[in-house]
Amino acid sequence: MTPKLKSTLEIPKLLLYVSRRAGKAIMDYDMIQDGDKIAVAVSGGKDSISLLHVLRDRQRIAPVKFEFLAVHIDFQFPDFNPAQLIVYLEKEGFKYHLEKVDSLKGEKYQDIDCFWWSRNRRKALFQLAYRLGFNKVAFGHHMDDIVETIILNQFYRGEISAMKPKQVLFEGKITIIRPLAYEREKTMQKLAEKLGITTLGQSKCANDDDSHRMKIKMMLKELEKENPNVVTNIFKSLQKIKVDYLLATSKMQFDKSREGFQ
Repeated sequence: MTPKLKSTLEIPKLLLYVSRRAGKAIMDYDMIQDGDKIAVAVSGGKDSISLLHVLRDRQRIAPVKFEFLAVHIDFQFPDFNPAQLIVYLEKEGFKYHLEKVDSLKGEKYQDIDCFWWSRNRRKALFQLAYRLGFNKVAFGHHMDDIVETIILNQFYRGEISAMKPKQVLFEGKITIIRPLAYEREKTMQKLAEKLGITTLGQSKCANDDDSHRMKIKMMLKELEKENPNVVTNIFKSLQKIKVDYLLATSKMQFDKSREGFQ
């Protein structure tokens, strides 16, 4: 059973716009094929919930048939209850699965390191997807998320890498897709407002506001005041790598299979 499809008249124009942009990203990176079963990582934040609406619209017009399921990883923190999220998913007619995990049992939500929180969540998602027979996991990451990751990896890991719009893992058993890769955060915020979406759950780790990512986000906002194209330029830069101008030594080889977003 797939989520109930709405007529065009019932769909906000901004959702149709974001859906078309997502459709382009899906086509450019060959994200979705006929018969795909997609587990959509729904944290309870605006972007992941909006992605459900976008994928439902893609089902309405896409030339391929696919199915998706909203998946929420519940770490069972005492200060979080996913009931509100479940009510929303049921009201909107989205199929869902709530996965309770105890890998962080006994930990206080506000004390957990963001990297450790994210790693445990992804591990639980991949295990669930494999167990239930889903071949793809979709995340609600947008262009701003990807660009912030590029800079984070340069500043704090000393490498040039990014969250790819499509990434094959575990010898093809699971593929990550990010259909919102071409969309800006500000547009996703406007879409959430149009759809009446508020944060319904544990959308980020408790220490995110003090994290390196937040510092990068604020830096980019300042730079965009002078140059509005900063974020899109950084995104495009990993699609236009000039290998001859990289600082590779004679003992290093640039792996062309990793050039840009493949």
